Amino acid sequence: MKLALLASDSHVARAAAETLRQGHDFVPVREADVVVALGGDGFLLHCLHEALQLKDPKPMFGMNRGTVGFLMNDFRAKDLPARVEAAKRFTLNPLRMTATTASGRNVSFPAINEVSLLRETRQAAKIGIAIDGKTRMEELICDGVLVSTAAGSTAYNLSANGPILPLESDLLALTPISPFRPRRWRGALLPGASVIEFEVREARKRPVSAVADQMEVRDVAQVKVAIDRDINLTLMFDPEYALDDRISLEQFAS
Repeated sequence: MKLALLASDSHVARAAAETLRQGHDFVPVREADVVVALGGDGFLLHCLHEALQLKDPKPMFGMNRGTVGFLMNDFRAKDLPARVEAAKRFTLNPLRMTATTASGRNVSFPAINEVSLLRETRQAAKIGIAIDGKTRMEELICDGVLVSTAAGSTAYNLSANGPILPLESDLLALTPISPFRPRRWRGALLPGASVIEFEVREARKRPVSAVADQMEVRDVAQVKVAIDRDINLTLMFDPEYALDDRISLEQFAS
């Protein structure tokens, strides 16, 4: 198995990469069977987005040289090829955000964690929400609203008081960000096959940006979000590392 190595810019990650290079021969990403990523969850997210540029995205085996490392295996320099060979694989499908700006420009980006709509000024956003072509909320007055995958439900979604989704649930979390009206609306759980459409009310007076993970589109008027089943990304974990268990335990964390 041919391995490629990527490391974040942190001193800890660079030092770990140097240690690994002393004992292993790595190849360029395009020639690799698996990419080993050293850093934190944010760096792994960056690597996954880079993998989307390839016709055949490479599986990722992350090792934590960051802070939280929720999606990362423990760092160990010993027996790396054997660890990768024995690793369990988890396949995820990203979201696809299709946005139309107030000026009529159309853009599309993938999102592995979430798609967020956020107010750009001091004025609250006014956003209409439709699910599968049916209007479910005429007007949400808020700082914003987001759609999260199960894999991303412990990130921004959790910070916005959204639900943690088990990986096998095939659900999406629709979560408001600081809702003003309806004041007590806490969001919704939607089937993974749902198509969510947002319409920004008073788009020029109350400008809203749409963010697909790290890609931002300013001054949007309409945004459509759905899972892109045509894209498959693969994460690899040590057999003793149970990502689904970690996500489940987060539901009971204080």
